Amino acid sequence: MEQSELLFSFSSVSIALVLFIAIMAFNEVSFRLGRVVQKHTDDEVKALTGSVQGSILGLLALLLGFTFSMSMQRFDNRSMALIDEANAIGTALLRVQLLPEVYQPQAKTLFEEYIKLRVEVSKVPLDEKAVRVEFDTRVAQLQNQLWQLAVAASKEDPRPVTSGAFTQSLNAAIDSQGKRNAILRSHVPEPILMLLFVVFVASIGIMGYSSGLTGKRITLPLTLVSLLITLIVFIIIDLDRPKRGLITVNQTALQELIVVARN
Repeated sequence: MEQSELLFSFSSVSIALVLFIAIMAFNEVSFRLGRVVQKHTDDEVKALTGSVQGSILGLLALLLGFTFSMSMQRFDNRSMALIDEANAIGTALLRVQLLPEVYQPQAKTLFEEYIKLRVEVSKVPLDEKAVRVEFDTRVAQLQNQLWQLAVAASKEDPRPVTSGAFTQSLNAAIDSQGKRNAILRSHVPEPILMLLFVVFVASIGIMGYSSGLTGKRITLPLTLVSLLITLIVFIIIDLDRPKRGLITVNQTALQELIVVARN
């Protein structure tokens, strides 16, 4: 079902905070474990541990880059989908002037209400399904009213360069809304995020274990690395949340059309 993943029900701040605490706790446990086995570990094993540490950190860097690229691509797709929908609605608004004059006031009023609904629904998180269903129902009703208006106008003026052009642009606006809704439901698969978290915890854990083998703490560098990687993970998750968080899609392109519809 749509957005049924476990992580999606939690905010990006909460996930990042829990991840950071878990990493620091696992690092401390790993350090103490390293201190326990320190006396029974020779230099060769310590060197091999360092090699494993480098390999895991390399894997972590690869996963971070891959996941960040995925989330950034989806954010860009959502931004472009909004622009495409705004352009499609804007074109339909311009072509309202091609309709018979008797239909133009009603078409502009319906479009103004339609745009306002599209802006409002853009602020509703995807996990609030009941609210989104209500908005989607109202949007569908307005689309049907606009389509019926286009049908009536086409019967009165069947020329393709007038009512036909408006009908074509209205169809494109409706299609763009469906495409944008589909893109909004696309995000980074949860198993990939889970794998990223596991590798993150393992990499910091092996660093703590390696420190334990040497008997020397490197608290400040480890904390700094953990904090920086946690911030990157936070950005990845926040980019992947199209309706909430610190990073959201700019709705200006749609909002500006409200003024156009009123004129």
